Amino acid sequence: MMRPTWNSDRRRTAIGRMALSVPARQALADRQLTVDRTVLDYGCGRGDDVKVLERLGCQVQGWDPYYRSDAEVEVSDVVLLTYVLNVIEDPVERGQTLARAWELTSTLLVVSARLTWEQAKVRGQEFGDGLLTSRQTFQHLYAASELREYVEQVTGARVVAAAPGVVYAFRDEAARLSYLAQRVIPDADWLASEDTASAVSAVVDFFERRGRAPRIEEMPRTVAELLAQLRPGEVKRLVREGADPKRADAAAKQSTLNTLLYLAVELFNGRGPFGNLPVGLQQDVRTFFSSYKEACQRADRLLFKLRDDGYVRNAMNASVAGKVTPTALYVHRRALDRIPTVLRLYEHCASIAAGRPEQWTMAKLKHQGRAVSWLDYPDFNEDPHPRIKSSYMVDLQTLQASHLSYESSANRPLLHRKHEFLAPDDPDVPRYRRLTESEMRAGLYERPHLIGTENGWEAELVRCGRQLRGHRLVRRADA
Repeated sequence: MMRPTWNSDRRRTAIGRMALSVPARQALADRQLTVDRTVLDYGCGRGDDVKVLERLGCQVQGWDPYYRSDAEVEVSDVVLLTYVLNVIEDPVERGQTLARAWELTSTLLVVSARLTWEQAKVRGQEFGDGLLTSRQTFQHLYAASELREYVEQVTGARVVAAAPGVVYAFRDEAARLSYLAQRVIPDADWLASEDTASAVSAVVDFFERRGRAPRIEEMPRTVAELLAQLRPGEVKRLVREGADPKRADAAAKQSTLNTLLYLAVELFNGRGPFGNLPVGLQQDVRTFFSSYKEACQRADRLLFKLRDDGYVRNAMNASVAGKVTPTALYVHRRALDRIPTVLRLYEHCASIAAGRPEQWTMAKLKHQGRAVSWLDYPDFNEDPHPRIKSSYMVDLQTLQASHLSYESSANRPLLHRKHEFLAPDDPDVPRYRRLTESEMRAGLYERPHLIGTENGWEAELVRCGRQLRGHRLVRRADA
């Protein structure tokens, strides 16, 4: 196969890495880089991603115009185009490079680029549609929506934002829908099966989680083989006798809501025919709805309700998880699946449009204006009043994204009443609530306008003669 060529020397933009790049790590977490898929890192730089993926057992090759110009490139299942487009100063060549990467893709193209929020980190003079740095390298910084739209324009594919600055373009529509389903309804692990009895137990567990029996295509091979010796009627009887009816009924209701959520999200990004749905979702539709048409109509009504401020606000007030303020609902990531379905749809639409960041602790959903922010409090579990590290916001009306970093701030915002952001049955709630109650008794919340930042909170602790030891409030030694 003919080797590609690039006209200019961009080797200065290639950085050395000790670990996987963010796009490769995201694709690995999304189960898009697997040992049975071939991978091409197109524009691999020094080849650090290639080396790590090789150690993980992937069939990977890399090509780069400077570091690996002699390497042959072949059509691969997955092609990584990692921070390449933003360093090409010629818009025509930029488009040709993206088109060539798409030609080399048989299943999935992963495209990443630096985003406009990094403007402060890139110093240089205006040059073309970007900046020419002091090192004579070029950078075109993309808006999140701009990157997605550009890849769609060149490839002609429906593109999904996997993370900020990382988009997926799928060759196969069924593969795209399968990925969306995985984001909405993550696969649960099957119970280990070593004999017929344990295989039946695994099917019972599935029945209690999904509210229906699995099709043979959904079963692990070992489970299907162990159950093949039983008559179908016998398997149904054993499952019916072994399942907890209350758990199965609750699971059926949740599967119905999850299916509606998936179909609504799918419409946001382009809905396909029933036959393209993953097998599991096809079975959910057959089990819980009278028809695919009925399921789609109900999903459309759910998406329409997302436009209604009053409906959204009522859903926030009715949520069993999260804290409602005059402007938004704040919910911890481990309670996100406990909020009403219309609010889960709200958050998913934003994530599909501009990508959910890799590191986040809390989702903030505005009840007016339709914007979602993912807030990162890295020490939420350890710190009784965690400090914010960063915020990534997506405006669903304009599809514009923005990022704020608080790392250099000397007076960061912090959280109070941590239990309010979680679901009521979260195991940490009692401990967090006890701390809040002791802080209230000590008078620390008497001046709420002062305690929202580090300095103000510390001043109130001193005023009240208190200090914190973990999640315990004690008297100050110097009080």
